Amino acid sequence: MKKFFAFGCAAIVAASATIAAHHEPLAKFDDKKPVRIRGVVSLVDWRNPHAHIFVNVATGEKVSNWAVELESPIDLEANGWLRTTLQPGDKVAVSGIAARDSSRQIWAKSVVTAAGKEIFTVNMAPPAMPLQMHPAPKWPDGQPRLGSIAGGVQGYWAFPSSTVLVEAGVNAPMDEWGLLKNIADAAKVAPMQPWALQVYKERQERFLRDDPMYLNCKPPGGPRQFQLTPGLQLVEDRARQRIFVLIGSGNNNYRIIYTDGRSHQGQVGGDDENPLFYGRAVGKWDGGTLTIDTRGFNEDFWFTNGGLPHTDQLTLLEKLSRPNFDTLKYDLTVDDPGAYTRPWSASWTLRWVGGKEMSRHLCQESRS
Repeated sequence: MKKFFAFGCAAIVAASATIAAHHEPLAKFDDKKPVRIRGVVSLVDWRNPHAHIFVNVATGEKVSNWAVELESPIDLEANGWLRTTLQPGDKVAVSGIAARDSSRQIWAKSVVTAAGKEIFTVNMAPPAMPLQMHPAPKWPDGQPRLGSIAGGVQGYWAFPSSTVLVEAGVNAPMDEWGLLKNIADAAKVAPMQPWALQVYKERQERFLRDDPMYLNCKPPGGPRQFQLTPGLQLVEDRARQRIFVLIGSGNNNYRIIYTDGRSHQGQVGGDDENPLFYGRAVGKWDGGTLTIDTRGFNEDFWFTNGGLPHTDQLTLLEKLSRPNFDTLKYDLTVDDPGAYTRPWSASWTLRWVGGKEMSRHLCQESRS
């Protein structure tokens, strides 16, 4: 039993280093309030966006029930864990951080069984890069393929080199969900107008708890779709001159990029196909780079992790290129005169994950 209730620092550090939550844990939990409990599992709740185990903890003659929040079932199952890994009646020891509202809730950093085995760990490391880079696959006309090859190895794009949006060249440290390490850096992130800076600060000061993607299942419009953990797939419909962006996060949404030469005239009002969360995207090829002009957004979503504001004047100039088989390069220019004092840019890359199905997050199971 001593082994069961011993909490090793190494285990806690290892667990925190592989955190992959589908939203900012600090919106709900306080990293300055470490907590440890031990008790008996009463229930396993295996639903998106986060699985929970409920633990009865005895203090003297009093028994209290604690909710222990884990990663998403998608990520847990990808790491070999099942809803049956724990059963009601099993003894566990949990180390984590406490809820901000002082309720009996914990964000788990370590869960250890009575046998001393640490469970529900999640490793989100990207696949190893090949020793020799392979060229990007091409269509018969020489144009690079952005997605899988028909009849070949299937896959998707994930593991973005940046999961936050900040102007190129700016040093403003954040966590993976865009929460600033120092709120004093807010004005550096992008050239915001005063009102937009104030909104951004308020979202940051509330630890991103008002994110509509998780509160109301709003889609991840704008560049956010290229920065989320589950990744995305690009499906090229060359016969109809369009590209589908299938998004693993949000609510398993999709976006269409038209490459048939159409203009934006008459498209900015939205329709059943696109109610303005993804704007209207018109793309054209410039050599090996797809340049996309996207506009016509509404204001009902966050277009970045971290809550940078935008208005319905937002226009995005996006560029997609595939410099080699395993890399997708994404370049972005943000032009929103309603929220920013000038256009500004950023760029990052995504990694190819071959031979696997993209996970699909279903937001209808979401709970705050």
